[in-house]
Amino acid sequence: MGPEALLAALARFSGESSDFDLNPGTVLPPGRKLRPAAVLIAVCEGAGGPSVLLTKRASGLKHHPGQIAFPGGKIDAGDASAEAAALREAQEEVGLDPALVRVLGQLPAHETVTGYTVVPILGHIRADFTPVPEAGEVEEVFRVPLAHLADPANFRVERRMWRGVWRRYYVVPYGPYYIWGATARMLRGLAERLA
Repeated sequence: MGPEALLAALARFSGESSDFDLNPGTVLPPGRKLRPAAVLIAVCEGAGGPSVLLTKRASGLKHHPGQIAFPGGKIDAGDASAEAAALREAQEEVGLDPALVRVLGQLPAHETVTGYTVVPILGHIRADFTPVPEAGEVEEVFRVPLAHLADPANFRVERRMWRGVWRRYYVVPYGPYYIWGATARMLRGLAERLA
């Protein structure tokens, strides 16, 4: 599955997503202020076929320790765009040179339970590179075959108690990696477009 298939997937319409998609009873406060963020869904080519680059956050972090995530973070005032923020964060977190990334476009924004509106940037990595995890921030950098993430049958819904209520969310496990929450929901959106 090359860049052309990914571009075709981007052209298919779908609405924005959120951590509340599977929890229709959630009442969100009107006028809430969401902080802007961006992540890079980096599709890498390889001998085994295309794969998606993911990180395992360091276990000592204050926010989301040990969770699986895309490279990315808050959009800073100095960032020219969501794309610029995603590329900057990917360079900081995994050592990905922005010159190696062909930005294909944006997926619809995703609202998180932590108060962010996250713009997923879909990018194709033009050449092989050796990830360099950011010390203290990223515990591990790994890849998951795009074929696994593009198959809606690999996703399931689980639930856990959160702030006194049951919260349902998507998961897409891969080997020892438990990919869930916002990351899994954004991947599910991509899978729906690729299906």
